[in-house]
Amino acid sequence: MDPSHCFDFSGRTVLVVGASLGGIGSAIAAGFRSGGAAVTITGVEDEPIEPDRGRYAYERLDVTDTEAVEALAARTERLDVLVNCAGGSERGQPPGVAPFERFVDLNLTGVYRLCFALLPRLRASRGCVVNIGSMYGHVGSPKVPAYGAAKAGVHQLTKSLAIAWAEHGVRVNAIAPGFVATAGTAVGRSDPEHYAAVVARTPMGRWGEPEDIAGPALFLASPAAAFVTGVILNVDGGYAAG
Repeated sequence: MDPSHCFDFSGRTVLVVGASLGGIGSAIAAGFRSGGAAVTITGVEDEPIEPDRGRYAYERLDVTDTEAVEALAARTERLDVLVNCAGGSERGQPPGVAPFERFVDLNLTGVYRLCFALLPRLRASRGCVVNIGSMYGHVGSPKVPAYGAAKAGVHQLTKSLAIAWAEHGVRVNAIAPGFVATAGTAVGRSDPEHYAAVVARTPMGRWGEPEDIAGPALFLASPAAAFVTGVILNVDGGYAAG
């Protein structure tokens, strides 16, 4: 079922950060667009991949570049919903401080930059933020330690901003996806043992699809969630419940 049929976002403006390469960000952007929202997406590429090219307003953005983030915020006249989906990991992360800092900057500090740069717009609209965390923010991640640490930070940042910004009428929530079939998980899915282990460990018996994350994102941004803030919503097929 198309989750956008449940929600009307007509007249609302949405920014999905990190949606240029398909996957979760693209699915969320498509859901908001189908619900009637004016959607802008970002990515580090010069343009998004097909079929999203030309479908949305597009901003090239490196979330680790503070000046670029602030410039985007200055160009943004109105914003109702901010979705922070930019991030990434590297299986078998190289040892050392530099790679750790790079992934934390991308996955955690980038979220912080976007939230604070766009707070004035969100206050004006009494809007909301949906951050994309990870189940690795709850459980250990031996092959991607920086990613896991950063996503745990995203969860805590979400809770802290929810408390701090409630007085402004700005809600802040997060989604913690489980194993989802995206380009970013292609290497892991190519390992038959890993793929099967995920299926066996997940109570619902499958990997998630990007569209599985879109419905919860639309709900958290909708009036139906008007009294929901500071929540980390697991969308993982029951993985974290085991």
